[in-house]
Amino acid sequence: MRVFITGAGGQVGTDLVVAFADHEVIAATHATLDVGDPLACRRAISAAAPDVIINAAAYTDVDGCESNVERAWRDNATGPGNVGAAAREIGAFLVTLSTDYVFDGVAREPYEAHAPHEPVNVYGETKAAGERAALEANPGATAIVRSAWIYGATGTNFVKTMLRLAGERETLDVVDDQTGSPTWSADLASAIVSLGAARRAGVYHVTNAGSTTWFGFAREIFSLAGLDAERVRPTTSDRFPRPARRPVFSVLSDRTWREAGFSPLRPWRAALAEALQLFR
Repeated sequence: MRVFITGAGGQVGTDLVVAFADHEVIAATHATLDVGDPLACRRAISAAAPDVIINAAAYTDVDGCESNVERAWRDNATGPGNVGAAAREIGAFLVTLSTDYVFDGVAREPYEAHAPHEPVNVYGETKAAGERAALEANPGATAIVRSAWIYGATGTNFVKTMLRLAGERETLDVVDDQTGSPTWSADLASAIVSLGAARRAGVYHVTNAGSTTWFGFAREIFSLAGLDAERVRPTTSDRFPRPARRPVFSVLSDRTWREAGFSPLRPWRAALAEALQLFR
C-alpha cells in the first residue's frame, strides 16, 4: 500500500509514519506541503500517486485559533477540502483526522459519530467545516476519524506539561470539571493503519477506552511516574479562564468503529503506562 501522510511532522503524524513502516510512505510535513494551497495539494498528491491519504495536517492550538481565525480556517477547513479534491482526482482513499471539539459538551453520554456538530470555539468550528469539506470533495471514499485528548512523544501536550511542572512546583491545581478520554497518539496511529488497509468510508470515533477528568488524568500521570499523586489538587475551570471555551463533556462513543469490524483501543490507563516508559 502506498500511503501519503500530511502533517507528518506533528504529534500524530510522526506516529503515523512509524505505524505505516511496513508500507510505502510519502511523508509531507507543513514545511513541504501547505494543505491550504489547492494547487500544491494537487501537484504533490498527483506526483506521489498514493492508494491512501492520511490528512493529519491541522492548526491544533485551540486558544490560538481564537486570535488566528484565518489560519484556523485555512488549515482546518480549507485544507481537508483541498486534500479531498486531490484524492478524488487520482481515486485515492482519504482519512482525515478530526476532534471531540466539534461537539458542545452538554451531553452526559458518549457522543455518537453521527451526532450533530455543535462546536463552542473556533477550533471546533473549523474542524467541523473540514469534515464536511473532505466528505463533499471525495464522496464515498473518505473516512473521518475523531479523537480526543491526544498526547504523544512529539510536540507539547498535557502529559509532558504535567511531568515538567512536577519538577517545578510542589503542588498543581488541575481542573476536575471537564471529562474526556486521554488517547496515546501511537495507539491512534495503529488504528488508522487498520482503517487505511480496509478503506472503509464513514465517520469514526477512535480514543483509548474509558474516561476521566483532567485532574484524574494528572493524578494517574503522577502515580505511574512514581510521584506523589496527592500533589495534584482539583479545581474548577473558572479558576483558569482561557480564550477558547472548552466542552465540559467530550467522551466519544466508538460504536461505528466496532460495528465496522475494527478492534476498540485499550483502556487509557494501560496506554499511558506504556507511553510513560518511552517519554521519560
